[in-house]
Amino acid sequence: SSNHYELLSDSSRGSGGKYTVSSAALNHTRVYVCRAEREKTAYKTPYSNTQLLWVTGVSPPVSLIISPSRSQHFTSVSLSLSCEDKSNSDGWTVRRYTDSRGLEDCSSSAFGSQTGSTCTIGSTRISHTGVYWCQSESGEKSHPVNITVHFLQCVHPVTEGDNLTLHCLDQNKTLSNLRADFYKDGSLIQSQTTEMIIPTVSKSHEGFYYCKHPEREESPKSWISVRGSHSDSQISVLNILSSVLAACPYLLVTVVLIYKCCRMRVTSVEEEETSI
Repeated sequence: SSNHYELLSDSSRGSGGKYTVSSAALNHTRVYVCRAEREKTAYKTPYSNTQLLWVTGVSPPVSLIISPSRSQHFTSVSLSLSCEDKSNSDGWTVRRYTDSRGLEDCSSSAFGSQTGSTCTIGSTRISHTGVYWCQSESGEKSHPVNITVHFLQCVHPVTEGDNLTLHCLDQNKTLSNLRADFYKDGSLIQSQTTEMIIPTVSKSHEGFYYCKHPEREESPKSWISVRGSHSDSQISVLNILSSVLAACPYLLVTVVLIYKCCRMRVTSVEEEETSI
């Protein structure tokens, strides 16, 4: 349950903040947390962040396929999760664990709707961030997949070849010489700097960016998109202009021919009327 955790019988205080799982087995697949407690008072700290420990045996026969195929998604989009078995995809259920609601099947009203072996989430929310997997009636499980849902941070697209500077701001929107770590798609790319500079942006720089300070919360994640270079745009405009100019003589000749044909018809009609 997300609101209650069972104390491990062989865990003990004063162990230096460490716990060892001996001879890992399938039943050790659990969500683990820790918290500190004073010896002489009843005061306890809040629980730590959750950590899923996933223990598998042989390679599972089924895989969880996500569409769109990525682990990080925006809010208010549709998400499809399918269990694909090499032999038979029937009998598999999509399950998940989230910090907000604990363990759920896809059939839950707060989760989504399942048809066959496919689970559909109509509109993603931040609370859908969690661990997802396929599970059979007999208890077999696929490998877990972490899915993260972010609010869409509005960022103007960057043009290929431009310089890009990222700043890490505090709550007052000031720099204040804040030395922070910068991340892209969850991977550390620059540490302990006041700003991050990308001198020549390319398509490979697209992704989620955020910063984190050791003594503060991490910033919201922002999506940076990269569009084609100015030269590509100029070439496209020149191509259009050149195509129009190349077509102009043909258009002019066509107009002249049509005009002459019309004049010939009018002249022919006039001559017939005169003869009559």
